[in-house]
Amino acid sequence: MTPKSLILTFLRAIAWTLAGLVLLVFAVVLLFRFVNPPTSTFMIGHLISGSEQELRHEWVSLPEISSWMPLAVVASEDQRFLQHHGVDFDAIGKAVTEYRAGGGLRGASTITQQTAKNLFLWSGRSFVRKALEAGLALGVDALWPKRRIMEVYLNVAEFGPGIYGVEAASQNFFGISASQLSRTQAARLAAVLPNPKAYSAASPSPYVWERVAWIEQQMRQLFGSRQLQGLYD
Repeated sequence: MTPKSLILTFLRAIAWTLAGLVLLVFAVVLLFRFVNPPTSTFMIGHLISGSEQELRHEWVSLPEISSWMPLAVVASEDQRFLQHHGVDFDAIGKAVTEYRAGGGLRGASTITQQTAKNLFLWSGRSFVRKALEAGLALGVDALWPKRRIMEVYLNVAEFGPGIYGVEAASQNFFGISASQLSRTQAARLAAVLPNPKAYSAASPSPYVWERVAWIEQQMRQLFGSRQLQGLYD
């Protein structure tokens, strides 16, 4: 076999491997549209990290979650959730413009991106992970309705060390089920999502209380918005 044919064979093997991986990811994403994910890479990471914090997680369907909670995370994390297709390119453009103007580099991850990251990827800020996150988010948005994205997000998001999903968070921090969350309690949970290992919904710091107040203000502005009605129908 000539060197040229060896190279071609090697490239074909890589192409077939990549194609197989893409098909596998597609199949898993499509499956999770109908089947609740049994775990996530973040939960698996917590288990293998040797953390003394017990992993707490309990799946609940979207109708079993207080309607304040989806509103709170949309207000806090992604106000264009129902408009974009998994990746908010407008928000990314604004973040890059602000950074070039001398501002800090702020995140522009959508709820869909965070869902994809929590389910399939790892924490960190590498460009490789961000590229994979964006690609997965586009696929998730294409295959899942927005209600399903919100349902999965609220069930896999980390709200504190070892606390995954809104039901476990509600029981742990407030002693109630997710269906009983008030507007302020939902805002408190949403306020810790950017850094759940550092922020506490049980004993909010002054900074977290500032975020809670801002989130509640945004919730009042969004409340009753027809664009959000699709999450509750």
